[in-house]
Amino acid sequence: MNLGKHIRQAKNELDKVIFPTSGQVKQAYISVIIVVSVIAAFLAVVDLLMSSVMTTILG
Repeated sequence: MNLGKHIRQAKNELDKVIFPTSGQVKQAYISVIIVVSVIAAFLAVVDLLMSSVMTTILG
């Protein structure tokens, strides 16, 4: 395969890509931060409860 042909095909494929707008990126970023924070808080509560139960059982 010719290198020039490969580059043209790659450029043609990149022209088909729809990149997100800055608003979409911002919204996705905020969503990820919220979901990660909620999961981290949930795991912290579960860890606290499990540690309390284990401390009670083991003395």
